[in-house]
Formats: sequence, C-alpha cells, structure tokens
Amino acid sequence: MPDNQEKEQPRRRQARGERRVAQLLEAAASVFCATGYTAASTNAIAREAGVSPGTLYQFFPNKEAIAIELGDRLMHEMRETYGEALAPVDPATPLEEAVGAAVDRFIDFNCEHPVFFALMHGPDIPGRISEEHDALHATLLARIEGLLRSLLPEAPGADVTRTAHMCLGLYKAGLELVLAHEGAERDAYVQELKHVLIRYLEPLIGDRIAASAHLTAPPPA
Repeated sequence: MPDNQEKEQPRRRQARGERRVAQLLEAAASVFCATGYTAASTNAIAREAGVSPGTLYQFFPNKEAIAIELGDRLMHEMRETYGEALAPVDPATPLEEAVGAAVDRFIDFNCEHPVFFALMHGPDIPGRISEEHDALHATLLARIEGLLRSLLPEAPGADVTRTAHMCLGLYKAGLELVLAHEGAERDAYVQELKHVLIRYLEPLIGDRIAASAHLTAPPPA
C-alpha cells in the first residue's frame, strides 16, 4: 500500500503542474491579445492567472519562454488544421465548397485562438517563434499549392505557385478584418473573404477546365 501511495504522489504533482502550466498559458494568451507581446509582462500574466510572480517563475523564467511554449502548442494544432483543411479535393468538388471549407476551418481556429495572430504577426516576437512561423508559412504555401494542383492539373508549376501566394496574401488580409469584428459583422467579413477568393480563382479554374476539355474533345466528324 505505501508503494502505491509513493507512486501516486509524483503523478498527482505532475498533474497539478500541467494544470498550472495550462492556467499560465491561458492567462498569457489573454494578456498578449490585450496588450501585444512587447508590452506584456510576467507580472501582468501572473496577475491574470491569479498567482504570484514567484509561482509563475517556478514554471517559466521569463515571458519569452511563455510565448515560445504557447506558440509551439498553437503551431502544432495549426499544422493539424492545415492537413485537414487543405487536403487535395476531388476535381468535381464545386469551387465554392472547396474554398468555403478551407476558409471556415482556418477562421474557426483563429477566432478560437486570437493570440495566434497576435503572436505570429507582432513586431517583436521571439526569434524562435519567428523561425517556426516562417516554416509554418512554407508548409501552408505547399498545402495550398497541393490543393490548387488538384483543381488545376494542367497549369504550369510557376502559375500554381504564384496563385498560391496570392491566395495566402488575400486570406491574411481578410483574416485581420475578420478578427477586428464580432458577431454578425464578423460573419459578413468571412463571407466577403470567401467571395474574394472564389472570384479570383473562378476565372483561372474555369479557363483551365475549358482549355482541357477543348484539347481532349474528339475532332468533329
């Protein structure tokens, strides 16, 4: 019996530690969203978490370490979102459906975790987060290119890459507007973002499909 108790104690301490870390990361997310990374302080994060600065320092030496841990967790989750949202689609899938599904998944993630945008696009983010974000950006572009290739199988690679960059730029500009609004107005901006992307892609995809159909059509009798 004593042996079981000795084994349980470290597990309970570990569980309490994990809960405390989660509490501190949640508080940090709130502070980073409210003030930005640069103006945030460990005292403000501790106050938001309802703990003493000394308790915070038991888990994190400074706000950079907090931001890095928070960023790592968010980027891991975002990579999973990329994989699900930007998987190649059946060419028969309507463009509106393919674009709408991808945009909804990304918007939902960013609305659920607004600190992701605040951390990744702030002027003074830690170097490691910046490096991770650059890698994530490259992954996202590759995913978008893969999705576009399933819709534009005959397009030259350079054209697909350029289109992927344009889609990502349009999305990021629209995301900033989406996050700046709430409720029905936010929904309206999401819809506008979808319209912009669809109207940009529709002529490209329509032209490619029409050209492909023309090339493969049997000659007239």
